[in-house]
Amino acid sequence: MDVQTWTYLLVGISFALYIGIAIWSKALSTKDFYVAGGGVPPIANGLATAADWMSAASFLGMAGLISISGYDGSVYLMGWTGGYVLLALLLAPYLRKFGKFTVPDFIGDRYYSNVARTVAIICALLVSFTYVAGQMRGVGLVFSRFLEVPINTGVLIGMIIVLFYAVLGGMKGITYTQVAQYCVLIFAFLVPAIFISIQMTGNPIPQLGMGSKVAGEGVMLLDKLDRLLVDLGFRAYTDGSKPMIDIFCITAALMVGTAGLPHVIVRFFTVPKVRDARKSAGYALLFIAVLYATAPAIAIFARTNLIETVSEQKYSDMPSWFSKWETTGLIVFDDKNADGRIQYVGDPQRNELTVDPDITVLANPEIANLPNWVIALVAAGGLAAALSTAAGLLLVISTSISHDLIKKQIKPDISDKGELVAARLSAVAAVCVAGYFGINPPDFVAATVALAFGLAAASFFPAIIMGIFYKKMNKEGAIAGMVVGILSMLFYMLKFKFDMFGGGSEADWWWGISPEGFGTIAMLLNFICAVVIARFTSEPPADVQEIVEDIRVPRGASEAHHH
Repeated sequence: MDVQTWTYLLVGISFALYIGIAIWSKALSTKDFYVAGGGVPPIANGLATAADWMSAASFLGMAGLISISGYDGSVYLMGWTGGYVLLALLLAPYLRKFGKFTVPDFIGDRYYSNVARTVAIICALLVSFTYVAGQMRGVGLVFSRFLEVPINTGVLIGMIIVLFYAVLGGMKGITYTQVAQYCVLIFAFLVPAIFISIQMTGNPIPQLGMGSKVAGEGVMLLDKLDRLLVDLGFRAYTDGSKPMIDIFCITAALMVGTAGLPHVIVRFFTVPKVRDARKSAGYALLFIAVLYATAPAIAIFARTNLIETVSEQKYSDMPSWFSKWETTGLIVFDDKNADGRIQYVGDPQRNELTVDPDITVLANPEIANLPNWVIALVAAGGLAAALSTAAGLLLVISTSISHDLIKKQIKPDISDKGELVAARLSAVAAVCVAGYFGINPPDFVAATVALAFGLAAASFFPAIIMGIFYKKMNKEGAIAGMVVGILSMLFYMLKFKFDMFGGGSEADWWWGISPEGFGTIAMLLNFICAVVIARFTSEPPADVQEIVEDIRVPRGASEAHHH
């Protein structure tokens, strides 16, 4: 069977599975819709968290970024993995004990103020929309190549599917769909990696393969890739170009941003007990590590394969995958010297081939000539990754509007049924906005997502951390901090990514820090501003301080005092 038929078959089966699960676990109450009724077992929650966490950015974008930028791409690996550990140890158990549905809910109650709640809602919407734009772009990419439609049509198809099961099932539907999606995406990531590892080095374990000798050549794979790149005038793969301060800032922004991501935090409210929150965080870390440990290997295999396939080849001799990707506009060949051969070189004046980093993982099995079913499997995996995260984000957006805005502020006496309708309507509106950003994205998938992390780091992280560990933090401090943090991050992002406010080039970056890394600076501004203002304004009320004391006491410790 050809790739097209296999793709329809595998994508069809996996979608039927997701939609079946969504119907089976339809949400009947708002508690089901928001936190799956609070009864998800830790291992299922671990799988769902892993699928929620590994978005199109992890599946499609990260290996592509590492593949194109080599050593510089490692910041994404360190930041995204480290952030998950931070979240599991520092925040998850305490937030679960506080027992709120959403992050704005926690902030509104902890800082006893609707203004704080509203600021948190605005931040949650900004973070989620920036993030979901990256997912929609990922869905569009996969559909455009394998259904052979334009990217924009692909985005529209993706919108319809996500809407169907996010709106129907709410958190309950999404949780069990994500368990299935994790299994699909991890299988789809590992199978081609193992195939190519055996093909290139004879070693079936990709992580060992990337540090082995190339089969039949007697040189190490990394040395071979460095030599290929240097000969073509690129930077050696194992050399970095970013200044150390930027590497530090991006890693920190990604780590801390993770810990402030509303759609990941809400996963910890779906388990029955506080202990389960820690357990499911542990499981999730294991499941996530499987993909993250394989990505660098895939990046190296893909870059080596690409160079050996295209460099100096006759354009007329290129295999069929090349022309298929050309129709999507993600590989562009421009024959500058009209000799009919492809010049893929480091010098931009002479280079004739432009490759979008987002296609690295998708095109990899085709470049390596793997069987058709493997190529189709990767398409199904990319869709699973993008859709699982998009669904989680849509839920955050609709909850922010229906629960935090309408129920808590505008119309407190709204019925359970009315709130559910509001949640579903806001999900529909959110999908339309997300689709718009998917068609006009600010940057390629992983970079768009990195900006969302910067926004989360700049706004939520300080408010949540001080809300748990610093009982003297009051509403004035928290609100001022969040506003200063998010505005400074937005300013920097708009200036250097979108050329507003008399935008600048890389040479004008402040202290050499990229927009992806500026979240760290914005977060520090947030902390400083909050602490200074809290010093000069009144302390929080006694009952709030007591709640904060109580959150940090493990269950069962407080009974001992009363006897």
